[in-house]
Amino acid sequence: MNKIAIVFPGQASQYVGMGREFYETYSVAKDILDNSNETSGYDLKKIIFEGPIELLTQTLYTQPSVFVTSAMCFGVFLDHYPLPGGFSLAGHSLGEYSALYAAGVFDFQTGLSLVKKRAEFIAAASSKNPGTMAAVIGLDESKVDEICKETGAEVVNFNSPGQLVIAGRRQAVTDAASKAKDRGAMKVVELNVSGAFHSTLMKEASDNMSLELNKVELKTAKLPVFMNCDALPTTSSEEIRKKLVIQIDHPVLWEKTIKNMLSDGTDTFIEVGPGKVLAGLIKRIERKTKILNVEDKKSLEETIAQLR
Repeated sequence: MNKIAIVFPGQASQYVGMGREFYETYSVAKDILDNSNETSGYDLKKIIFEGPIELLTQTLYTQPSVFVTSAMCFGVFLDHYPLPGGFSLAGHSLGEYSALYAAGVFDFQTGLSLVKKRAEFIAAASSKNPGTMAAVIGLDESKVDEICKETGAEVVNFNSPGQLVIAGRRQAVTDAASKAKDRGAMKVVELNVSGAFHSTLMKEASDNMSLELNKVELKTAKLPVFMNCDALPTTSSEEIRKKLVIQIDHPVLWEKTIKNMLSDGTDTFIEVGPGKVLAGLIKRIERKTKILNVEDKKSLEETIAQLR
């Protein structure tokens, strides 16, 4: 049986003005954003719509902003296309919280509160244990793994064939980038991030997130969510709680996640939220699959037309 999967983007998908058209057109989107300031503690609408991009790119603001925008996009989509059975969900890194919100594991305010705390914990860990990240393009996994063992860097995102992200202390990543180029990488791009996300340098953030997650009630997911840390479909609230903690200082297994969704019968992916980063990755994993997106009126109308 053919299935549809909804996937939600993470950090690095943000742009100034994201979600504005939905906010101005649909009450469901307006209500979500207008109800976000009390939980976030600052004017999210101003940051999302006016930036500047330098502010929007700071982890503390990026994560709540992307989560809220994805929730707006999902709310509008749901109003136009109620989810039938057989859907599955996934989100890349931060996007996992959007997927869990969509699956009914927690309500919007709880999700935003968790995302805000996650951003604070990651920012604090990044300040205490400074690091960076780099994308390695065109080098196979075994070679990148070997280079990381030699330099002390870590592979933290298995995004698609030939696209891996490494992280660690700045010198370790610089050394690994240099070795990767020497050994045939097509390109190595240092990422504009404030820390070594998903690496062991995030252990303190992971511990703090564990304490935070223990304070909230999580419900059983209404739809299976393929989780970052093991790429497996998960519905149990206790399993989800554990995996959200592991996610922070362990790699994102995105390529494996998409392959498992394909094996499960998925033939259409809808990226819901800002940008098309995940669409590009999925296309590299499986060229033949159908990929749609929902981030503005035009993409919403095109997606609904394709689904009918």
